[in-house]
Amino acid sequence: MQIPSPVIDRQPLPTHVAIIMDGNGRWAQARGLPRSAGHHRGAEAVRRAVEGARELGVGYLTLYAFSSENWKRPAAEVDDLMGLLRLYLRRELAELDRNEVRVRFIGERRRLPEDIVQLIDEAEALTERNRGLTLVIALNYGSQLEIVRAAQALACEVARGSLLPEDIDETAFRKRLQTADIPDPDVLIRTSGEQRLSNFLLWQAAYAELVFLDILWPDFGKADLAGAIDEFHRRERRYGAVSS
Repeated sequence: MQIPSPVIDRQPLPTHVAIIMDGNGRWAQARGLPRSAGHHRGAEAVRRAVEGARELGVGYLTLYAFSSENWKRPAAEVDDLMGLLRLYLRRELAELDRNEVRVRFIGERRRLPEDIVQLIDEAEALTERNRGLTLVIALNYGSQLEIVRAAQALACEVARGSLLPEDIDETAFRKRLQTADIPDPDVLIRTSGEQRLSNFLLWQAAYAELVFLDILWPDFGKADLAGAIDEFHRRERRYGAVSS
């Protein structure tokens, strides 16, 4: 389907859109299906979101695929999610590359299956030179741990004498985050009606416009992305200043 023209014509577009993809399990439960069915339908929504972001001209799209807290889910569900990620990378990578999409990953790679880490490395290497949409996949990601790791890095530099404590500011801290070379999100979307960040991009989303949608992730389409961006355009972004 074509994205409604008003949102395409309206400028400027957000540089970076981040999405918490929520509601796969509830989608399946409402239909009497296993949760795995919801995850598989959710993968189709990922394709629509990526296509929509490309068509709109969004520069960066970050998707919260698997949080560091998701390991608490039943082992069978975790295995299914990892299997789905394998399938997505193997099936979609060639097309992403043809469409000039650069694939990036953030999150802790330690605890991930070895073959998935290899697929991640291959995806990043293959698409490294692409100059279209940058697709950032947050996998085994937790923002609080990311912030702790950045603080640890700064502390080590101070201990070595390569950094003075008084030189630590927002810019220095940002450079130690996994997203150091990625613009902060302009708009952060969460599906399923829940209204919380769930440990996602806590530092980076300080000034993001938050858009909460009542639809479940498997039902998310290009028009929903366009609608969220339309809502972004209706917001006045003041960054702590007063209205002009």
